[in-house]
Amino acid sequence: MLVYQDLISSDELLSDSFPYKEIENGMLWEVEGKWVVQGAIDVDIGANPSAEDADEDEGVDDQSVKVVDIVDTFRLQEQPPFDKKQFVVFMKKFIKNLTPKLDAEKQESFKKNIEGATKFLLSKLKDLQFFIGESMHDDGCLVFAYYKDGAVDPTFLYFAYALKEVKC
Repeated sequence: MLVYQDLISSDELLSDSFPYKEIENGMLWEVEGKWVVQGAIDVDIGANPSAEDADEDEGVDDQSVKVVDIVDTFRLQEQPPFDKKQFVVFMKKFIKNLTPKLDAEKQESFKKNIEGATKFLLSKLKDLQFFIGESMHDDGCLVFAYYKDGAVDPTFLYFAYALKEVKC
């Protein structure tokens, strides 16, 4: 299994269990998330409840919760939304912190294509949810989520160059 870690914070943000599609000249990875139910499962074993206890639940507190698989699996922490100015400030800092961690070939490609990816994200800014890794590292890579037109499940966006592949 492959896990993808944030180059800056070393948080695990994704694994090969979630297929991705490269967009924006390979700058971003698009990953489909799914809402899943966690917790209580109603199992019908075919037995009839006792007539006198028919209305009681015998003290069992079964709670089920709907979560997004990617957010839950990698313990992503939702962040407050950014306005355009805050996002541009974040991107400048992110580019400054990430560039030295890339090899020379990737640096060149990153510098050439990051502006297009930034404009793509800015065009969706009002629809994006922002997430960060479990450690909540200030300079860590953001993960973005949004809902495509008519979609029930969220689509996640990752900065491809900010991820390091680790074999488990």
